[in-house]
Amino acid sequence: MVKKVVKKVKKPASKASKKSISATKSEYTAKQITVLEGLDPVRKRPGMYIGNTASEGLHHMIWEAVDNGIDEAMAGHCDQVTISLLPEGKVQVSDNGRGIPVDKHPVTKLSALETVMTKLHAGGKFGEGGYKVSGGLHGVGISVVNALSSEMITEVKRDGKIYIQQFNRGIAKYKPKKIGTTKETGTTQTWQADSDIFSVTDYNLNKILDHLRQQAYLTKGVKIIVRDDRVPEKAKTFIFYFEGGIASFVKHLNHNHDVKQDNVFYIEKEQDEISVEVAVQYSTEFRELVYTFANNIHTLEGGMHLVGFRSALTRVLNNYARKNNILKEKDSNLSGDDVREGLTAIISVKLREPQFEGQTKAKLGNAEVRSVVETVFNDYFTSFLEENPRDAKGILEKCLLAQRARVAARSAREAVLRKGALDGLTLPGKLSDCSSRKPEECEIYIVEGDSAGGSAKQGRDRRFQAILPLRGKILNVEKARLDKILANNELKSLIIAMGTNVGEQFNIDDLRYGRIVIMTDADVDGAHIRTLLLTLFYRYFPELVSNGHLYVAMPPLYQVKKGKEAHYVYSDEELVALKKKLGVKEVVGIFEEAKEENSEEAKEEKEVVKSTKVNIQRYKGLGEMNPSQLWETTMDPATRTMKQITIKDAAKADETFDILMGSDVPSRKHFIQTHAKSVKNLDI
Repeated sequence: MVKKVVKKVKKPASKASKKSISATKSEYTAKQITVLEGLDPVRKRPGMYIGNTASEGLHHMIWEAVDNGIDEAMAGHCDQVTISLLPEGKVQVSDNGRGIPVDKHPVTKLSALETVMTKLHAGGKFGEGGYKVSGGLHGVGISVVNALSSEMITEVKRDGKIYIQQFNRGIAKYKPKKIGTTKETGTTQTWQADSDIFSVTDYNLNKILDHLRQQAYLTKGVKIIVRDDRVPEKAKTFIFYFEGGIASFVKHLNHNHDVKQDNVFYIEKEQDEISVEVAVQYSTEFRELVYTFANNIHTLEGGMHLVGFRSALTRVLNNYARKNNILKEKDSNLSGDDVREGLTAIISVKLREPQFEGQTKAKLGNAEVRSVVETVFNDYFTSFLEENPRDAKGILEKCLLAQRARVAARSAREAVLRKGALDGLTLPGKLSDCSSRKPEECEIYIVEGDSAGGSAKQGRDRRFQAILPLRGKILNVEKARLDKILANNELKSLIIAMGTNVGEQFNIDDLRYGRIVIMTDADVDGAHIRTLLLTLFYRYFPELVSNGHLYVAMPPLYQVKKGKEAHYVYSDEELVALKKKLGVKEVVGIFEEAKEENSEEAKEEKEVVKSTKVNIQRYKGLGEMNPSQLWETTMDPATRTMKQITIKDAAKADETFDILMGSDVPSRKHFIQTHAKSVKNLDI
């Protein structure tokens, strides 16, 4: 909707009003400046420190406590970290590191333990003599956990003694006190998240396991134990230990794939006080799977370590191919895209002063890291290829096949664009475009079939909503290269409509719509088409997903009418609640088709429905709704519900797409059998 802006003309201030303004200004003195002491800033603005006060922030508290144990491990003082989920929402994290010092701090005059627990930016991650490298949240981690907990108990084993100190909402209840003796060392943190701060206090075991499995891969030789003791009689224990580190991680990522090299390339080397760890293995897949880390922090947007790796990878493979006459003199060099198809790699660097770009630490900015990674990988990967000619042959075969496919795809893409220009159609004919040319306010609905497309075209707001109907099920891109994708008419229309191009010529700045909305029927076929489209976007347009442009529309499952009043219901649970509210008796087979037409039970149920004057319609397809209903329920920004597609765990997402859409049938069968009981609204 267009907002009408009315400008008000300011009148000159009178003398009286000028005096009032002057008086107001004079009241803004030092008295108006609020100083938040200790951990008050954290409780006042928790989102600044842990992201949010919902599930993400709640789990981030665990990551911060675990990071302290991992930092001890990276410094060589710890080989076991244990995380326990306890009854009443409590969490315990313990390590067998050196233990937090308890002697008096020279500046704060408090014990070092109380200083670390109650002061921001206090810890061994600053200055010399603490940690050479560390992850964590800029050294404020454990004090933030303390501030946001209703109660926290810290136990330290150090110098043959056991010390304990309790805190309530970040404030020490008493000084550290000795409670026993021991030959062990380490720190144990036990806390209960403050329900006054957090909107969610239930921990997700799978989320915890996924994160800590990754940490175990990145810190080889460290055992991470996860215990779920929330229900004692159903207690579970999980242990992660990977002697191979990130080489084991690469094997795990490729366990469902056919690989092109028998030996995983792995190197760990320190140069110029920067530790470089790289693992590489090629598979027969079409996608690139590369994860980068800096001080065990996942750098989602890469950075200088990724730039250095990619540069060296392309150069080494071209040099080897030329040297061994695999690439002839007349042949063109392999491109970056050629050498990255089928690549699975982990790049992990550890350095003293990492410079992250952005609050989320998504990108590493240290320029010196690029040259170190490039040099180390160049030297050792060259030696690997020379010492493992069979693996080198498999890798180069894969790269040359990708090069041929890239040339074919370029020809197909040029043919598509050229054909469009010759026909005078810059956009596909079946696209009903919107009139606005401002991408930020435009949205395109990808609709299943002509019937739903017709309703959507009539019901939309033509100013900012475009409709693109797809006929039938699109190509499964998990099993296809780009040249096959461009030969598919439905996918070709979608790519041209979006305007971004695809592959090496993809440019997100050319995106014509700020929101891309998948709108399919609420049945098995609709779910399949939605899955095929999600696979397309995840594999070939990941930036559209990561930048928040992809959505799934949520059309209603039912329309419930009582008299002239109509209600739209989006789930079976909602339907049960609404029927109860409207006074409909809960009887088996409320729908007439559930029983034979002439049975006594069917007649009785008809009487029930008739007496309450409630009509329930189950929408099988979008085409069953008239244009006004589709607009009101699914397309009107004021009333609609949409799901934004995000990727929180890229490795898990990639594995799921491999299983569901790939060629490994046994893995897919096992996945379906495992999750079958949790499926809702299954339409057979």
